[in-house]
Amino acid sequence: MALAAVTGLAAEATIARRAGLRAAAAGGGGTRIASLIAGLIAEGANGLVSFGICGGLDPALASGSLLLPLAVREETGARLPVDRAWHAAVAAALAEAGIAAATGDLLGAAAPAATPERKRALHAGGAVAVDLESHFVAQAARAARLPFLVLRAVADPAARRLPPAALAGLDDEGHAALGPVLQSLWRQPAQLPALVQIACETKAALRALRRAAPLLGRVAIPASASLVN
Repeated sequence: MALAAVTGLAAEATIARRAGLRAAAAGGGGTRIASLIAGLIAEGANGLVSFGICGGLDPALASGSLLLPLAVREETGARLPVDRAWHAAVAAALAEAGIAAATGDLLGAAAPAATPERKRALHAGGAVAVDLESHFVAQAARAARLPFLVLRAVADPAARRLPPAALAGLDDEGHAALGPVLQSLWRQPAQLPALVQIACETKAALRALRRAAPLLGRVAIPASASLVN
């Protein structure tokens, strides 16, 4: 096995697998994602990619915008660069296919950025988007001396406020926690239109990933790839 993708959602993992990648959906929780990454490495992964949707922090990034970051930022302020040779190869393949991808840094956060105010504050720290998995991938790749990459697509843009039901979480397989979502809607039915909007934006992000994923699967990790310190 060469390339392994780490995702949050089961739908993201399905897209990655159809592109020929080994993929594991982490669902919710840092403990589970660390265990999944360790398993992928033990199975022989020689490169890790954080793959899936993310939240936009830069107002210029609309839903469906593709992101190929040069680095992952941690909330501690640490900046972990992706492998430069691999990044260049994938960027070239995307450009040749006419697919635009922003290269600004992505923030790996402990919790979703649910409000425009929070997103503005995080953007001021230098990141253009945020997710909940990429920092774990970056840390594990660095510890294992493996190259890593991030390919993400924006779902909720910077101006979007996430309704409570959208924050209900995932099960261990990366599916929406249906019970908590329905309970949230029962308590606050007025959030339904916002939840539908989020669903539409997520679909736009997944479409972007489906378009780009086959290219990621066809680009071999360059022989010159090495961990950037």
